[in-house]
Amino acid sequence: RRYNATSRRDQALRSREAILRHAHRLFVQHGYVGTTMAAIAADAGVSVETIYKSIGNKPAVLKAVLDVAIVGDHAAVPMLARPLVAQLRAEPDPRKVFVRYGQHVAESWPRQVPLQLLLRTAATVDAEARELWQAVQNERLVGMSAFAEDLAQRGTLRAGLSVDEARDILWALTAPEQYEVLVVQRGWPMHRVAAFITDAMIGTLLPASG
Repeated sequence: RRYNATSRRDQALRSREAILRHAHRLFVQHGYVGTTMAAIAADAGVSVETIYKSIGNKPAVLKAVLDVAIVGDHAAVPMLARPLVAQLRAEPDPRKVFVRYGQHVAESWPRQVPLQLLLRTAATVDAEARELWQAVQNERLVGMSAFAEDLAQRGTLRAGLSVDEARDILWALTAPEQYEVLVVQRGWPMHRVAAFITDAMIGTLLPASG
């Protein structure tokens, strides 16, 4: 029985990963409104009922897809409990903290920001999408608040800069609109965007070096 239960759990996890993989592709191709639960189910080779039971409704599916895109895997570990955050907190040099965060930007933004942008568009016409968009932005604000508080506790913030101001600067520099303007509209490569974000954080949040 233990073997059967493990096998069922493994199968459920594989099914969930397939659903999210196909949902990601469909959302990017057709947008939030244009992607139906039936289309996701057909692509993933499961029933619509399976999606509802394993993940939830369409907003829940997009949220799960976005969560995977942000962290890069399907492990049920929140961002603030991830090794990246532990590395950032353990790094004694604040400039290296931002360099490492810039690497995360380069790796994760191409996966996650197109999803955020399509959700933002859907939020203008769909109430559920609007609620999800707000929840996603609130999560980002929580993350940037924790980032700013960590910098303040280290005593590394530029003189005269409050924790709230640092949070808002981080919030602005990590906004999906940065990707939209620089990558989508101006064609910047991600390594250049990441370098810009890194330099902007160092220049605005940390004391001037030398």
